[in-house]
Amino acid sequence: MSKATPPSAPKTRNLGDVLQEFRQHQQMMRDELQKVIIGQDDVIEQIFAAIFTRGHCLLEGVPGLAKTLMVSTLARILDMGFKRIQFTPDLMPSDITGTNVLEEDDRGGRHFRFVEGPIFTNIVLADEINRTPPKTQASLLQAMQEHEVTIGQTTYPLPDPFFVIATQNPIEQEGTYPLPEAQLDRFMFNIKVDYPSREEEERILAATTRNEPVEVRKVFSGKAILNLQKLVGSVAVSEYIIQYAASIARATRPKDESAPQFIRDLIEWGAGPRAGQFLIHGGKALAAMDGRFSVAIEDVQKIAIPVLRHRISTNFQAQAEGLSNEDIIERLLREIPTPEIPKFEK
Repeated sequence: MSKATPPSAPKTRNLGDVLQEFRQHQQMMRDELQKVIIGQDDVIEQIFAAIFTRGHCLLEGVPGLAKTLMVSTLARILDMGFKRIQFTPDLMPSDITGTNVLEEDDRGGRHFRFVEGPIFTNIVLADEINRTPPKTQASLLQAMQEHEVTIGQTTYPLPDPFFVIATQNPIEQEGTYPLPEAQLDRFMFNIKVDYPSREEEERILAATTRNEPVEVRKVFSGKAILNLQKLVGSVAVSEYIIQYAASIARATRPKDESAPQFIRDLIEWGAGPRAGQFLIHGGKALAAMDGRFSVAIEDVQKIAIPVLRHRISTNFQAQAEGLSNEDIIERLLREIPTPEIPKFEK
């Protein structure tokens, strides 16, 4: 079957029509993914939001929840390059980025040739990223932030679009290396993959115990994804949304004058400005996927937890009280006043 035709650039057509087409096409993408992945609607929505805004995702969940299958199936739906890197304790940075190899030509002359590593692709699955030492983890920093890799004196651009989707297992501590804060901050979302409901689990058992292979079709090419990223970037963001996103980010910082007392009591350090950027980018993606012209307060609230959960650090008091990062973010969203929306915005 042929791939979906990407929506045209918003400059040449009515933006409302283009957004409605985008909504239909991303639903096609979701339908293809759900042929293999049952349930996990919020996880899929957040991964899509990251892809449409040039973001990276960290998937966290216990073994057996189809994290790797979800990413590999997504790669089959998108007509783009895909590489899977299994992170292990003996993995070296050059195993990811590539290395210079000394070669001898026909005349006996010697020269270095750069051999690309698996990071030179569109979608990188960094499987069990917390199983490799910090030195190797750090090899992803430049690639994730600047979409390029420097080897020796030469900088090589990465393909566009470029996404890193990493997975990690939160329950196994032995032989793991927690990601440093600078690395975590490169991820737009920290997505928790939870257990399926009973109905979903029964559907999974019924579908996976039959000897019936599932075929998925390609929906979008890399060029189409780039066009969709431009489309999402054109979604309007009102001043009150910017103020609200800034208020949320600043309220997570215990030393900020706007921080509630419970934040001062429970948080060691809070989120930086990148959190506010991702709140707005994620809100744009949710609005576009719903076919709407502008970001709503509800869009920002919906993605606040995956954006913030890895950007705040609780202190001993919060841990003693059994409070998770999610508990604190939910309370923060309840206590921060939502801005008054002008009548013409409603």
